[in-house]
Amino acid sequence: MIKVRLARDTDAPAIAEIFRATYGAAYAYPEFYDPYELKRLIFADDTVVVVAEEVDGGRVVGTASVLEEKGAYTDLGGEFGRLAVHPDARNKGVGQLLIEKRLELVKDRLHVGIMEARIVNPYSTKIATAHGFTTVGYLPGKLMIEWRENLALLVRHFGDALELRRNHPRIIPEAYRVASAALKACSLQCDAVVDEESASYPYRDDFVLEELTTEGYAALLRIQRGRVKSRHVFGPMRLHYGYFKLKAKDSHYLLAKDRGDIVGAIGYTHDEREGIVIVFEMISLQNDVIRFLITELLRRCETELGAQYVEVDVSAYAPRMQRTFLEFGFLPVAYVPALVFHKVERLDVVKMGRLYANLDTSREVAIPEVQPVADLVIRTFQRREIEPRIREAIDSIDLFKGLNEEQQQRVAGFCEPQRYAPGETIFEADASAGEIHLVLSGEVDVYVGHPRAQVGSVGEGESLGEVSALSGVAHSASAVARDQVETAVLSHESLESLIRRRPDVGVVLYRNLATGLGEKLQRSDLALLEEQGVAALRRSRPGAPGRDRLRT
Repeated sequence: MIKVRLARDTDAPAIAEIFRATYGAAYAYPEFYDPYELKRLIFADDTVVVVAEEVDGGRVVGTASVLEEKGAYTDLGGEFGRLAVHPDARNKGVGQLLIEKRLELVKDRLHVGIMEARIVNPYSTKIATAHGFTTVGYLPGKLMIEWRENLALLVRHFGDALELRRNHPRIIPEAYRVASAALKACSLQCDAVVDEESASYPYRDDFVLEELTTEGYAALLRIQRGRVKSRHVFGPMRLHYGYFKLKAKDSHYLLAKDRGDIVGAIGYTHDEREGIVIVFEMISLQNDVIRFLITELLRRCETELGAQYVEVDVSAYAPRMQRTFLEFGFLPVAYVPALVFHKVERLDVVKMGRLYANLDTSREVAIPEVQPVADLVIRTFQRREIEPRIREAIDSIDLFKGLNEEQQQRVAGFCEPQRYAPGETIFEADASAGEIHLVLSGEVDVYVGHPRAQVGSVGEGESLGEVSALSGVAHSASAVARDQVETAVLSHESLESLIRRRPDVGVVLYRNLATGLGEKLQRSDLALLEEQGVAALRRSRPGAPGRDRLRT
C-alpha cells in the first residue's frame, strides 16, 4: 500500500536514489543526485515536493514537484514536473497518487498548471490527461537525456482563469493551426484573429552591445517601469527579481546602447548542460532595436553558447513580435490560453521554438491525446526545411505566376510535404478533387481510360491537379509515381482558407487558371478545326495529301 505526503529534508537521500535508479548517469541535472541540493529544493518557498511512501516499511518509491509563481508569468501559475518512480514500484499506480496529491495541495492557489512530459515514455502524459490536463504544444528537441527528446506541453486551468482570459488574440497565420487545436482542447471557441498585415520590426545595426552589469541595472529598471507600457515577451524570469538574484539563476541580459544611452535589452537563460536558451524578456524604447537584439542573441547562441534549442513565449496579441521571431527561424510549437496574468486579465501565449539539432521522432510512442498537436508542429518544421524548394517550384509554375515574394511565402506556408513510393497512386481519375501537388522531385506518370493508357508525365517544378482543385470537378486522369516522388500538397481546404484570408492571392490564381484553361481550349479548338479540315479535304479529293495541303 502506498501513501503520498509532503517531502521532508530526511527524504533527500531516498529521492536522489529514485532519480539515479530511473535515469542512471544520463540525467542532465546531477543536483538531483545530491541530497544537499534536494534539501534546498524541499525548503524552497516556491516549490512543493511530494513523495510516495510504502506504508509497510516506510520506503520512499516516488517523487514529484510543483514550481509555483513562475516569474514573469506572475501570480497563480505552476509547473508540474520532476515526476520519478523507482523501477521497483512501477505499475502500482504511484504516478497517479503523486499527481492527485499535488493537485490537492495547489489547486486552490493556482490559475494555470503546465507540464512538459516525455513522449518516448507516455506514462506521465497518460496520467496527466486523465487528471484534466490537455495537450497544447509539442516542444521539439527540448530535453537532452541520451538524445534530444521531444516533449508534450500540457495545461490545466483552475478557478476563474478562463473567465479572466482576454478575448480575440491577434496571431500570424503560421500560428493559427496550433492555436485552434489548443483552444479546442481547452474547450474554448477559436476566437483568434489572423493578422496578415502586421510587418516585422525594422532593423538597425549601429547600436553598441553590452552585457548587463550592476551599473546598467538601475537604468534598465527605470526603462522597464517607466516607459514600457505593454509586454510582448514573457518567461520564467523578470528584471524586477533583482540583479544578484538574476545572476544567481544564471540569467543574462544583452543591452543595446545608442549614443551612450540604454535603449533596449533582451533577457535570456542558458542551460549549458542541455544546450537550451530561453528568452524571457524584451525591453525596448524604439522599434528598430528589437531585431538588433535578437540578431546578436542568435549569433551568440551559434558561436558561443552551443545552443541546440531556443524558445520564447510571445504575447498572442503581438503579431509584429510573432512575425519578427518567425523571420529569425522560430516556429510556433505551442499555444497556451490564459497563461500570463497582466494587469487585470490573463493573456494567451504563442510559444515559439528554434531547433538547431535534427528533429528525431523515430523513438516516440503514439499517444492519441498528443498526436494531433504533434503532427501540426512536426509538419511545420518539415515545411520549413523544404520551403525554399516549394517557393522555387511555385515560381516556375504557370498557376502561380505573378505572385510577389511575400505572396509566394504565404502559399508555401499552406503546403504540406508528402512522399510517394514508386508505383504509388497519387490520385485516381474520376475521384473528387481535393489537392494541388507541386512536384519537388521525381517523375509522375499520367494515365487515362480503363485499362490505363499513359498520356504523359510530370516532373520536378511542375504541378498536378490544379484545375480540378480550383474548379471543383473530378480528376480527368490518374497520377502514379514513377520513382520516389516528393510533392508539396496544397489541399482544397487550405486553398480556400488562403484565398479567404488573402483575396489578392486568389485573384492571381483564378486569373492564371482562366488563362490556362483558355489556352487549352484554344489549342483544342485549333486541333479540332485542323482534323475537320483534313477530313473535308479527303472527302472532296480522295488521295490528296491532306495535312500537308492544309498547312500550305
